Amino acid sequence: MWNQTAYALFSSSLSPHSITRAMDEHHAKTNQANWDNRAVLHARPDTGYCTRQYVDDKTGLSNVVSFDRLRLGDIRGLRAVHLQCHIGTDTLSLARLGAAVTGLDFSAASIAAARALVSETGDAVSFVVSDVYAARASLPGLFDLVYTGIGALCWLPDIAGWAGVVASLLAPGGRLFLREGHPILSAVDERIAGGPTLRFPYFNAAPMEWDEENTYVDAPQKLDATRSFQWNHGVGEVVTALIGAGLRIEVLEEHDSVPWEAMPGAMERRGLDEWALKEYSGCMPLSYTLVARKPE
Repeated sequence: MWNQTAYALFSSSLSPHSITRAMDEHHAKTNQANWDNRAVLHARPDTGYCTRQYVDDKTGLSNVVSFDRLRLGDIRGLRAVHLQCHIGTDTLSLARLGAAVTGLDFSAASIAAARALVSETGDAVSFVVSDVYAARASLPGLFDLVYTGIGALCWLPDIAGWAGVVASLLAPGGRLFLREGHPILSAVDERIAGGPTLRFPYFNAAPMEWDEENTYVDAPQKLDATRSFQWNHGVGEVVTALIGAGLRIEVLEEHDSVPWEAMPGAMERRGLDEWALKEYSGCMPLSYTLVARKPE
């Protein structure tokens, strides 16, 4: 976090609104550098994203999309946008299920990697570089499906603002499909021995700063841009924001697995590369799926 001296210098010359804006810009630039760095590593064929499999198997789907395939239903012919699409593995998977998909991400390196990937796979997917809060201005028309994959909301400071963007992108009758890590998981410190231990805030108005040299999938290199800021958004906060934006919640399903080894050494791998707790299986939700619809 910024130290007290830096804060005092800012507060002596700027209004509270200007301080907030400066801090938001600082968080965004730090996170963008972090994700630009991750994208270069994740796009390599020898990392956990296994990008080569999508080139070799033109019908293959990402594990994340496969997990929710039945919940997604028939999306053939739907106009879809994937917010915070990263390097596009879930995005091209939606296209392989028949949707006309646009992927959007604030990381230019992620979008470059996504475009390079589909140029090899041949999937008809378009990509746009944009901050998610500017998505309405960056995308023409309305969409039948707004998709947001796992590990996305924790990078956003304003969930009410995000919900408003989602509502503005949806055509009447269109739906949001969200699979996300459960906020209770984000409140657990996996480094404490003796089982899952709550340590970090569940209600997280201020960001938590992290400094980590490893990314969340197997990679042969360390990160150079190690710092990042994240926000934990409770399920109630997300649901209330979507209702406030005029959407109707249709599905809220919690799962006892998550698609990464969130607590190393305490989890076991399942199919589709999902991970669940071993000794404490079922004691806490690890992820959730939410579907919300814009009224006709």
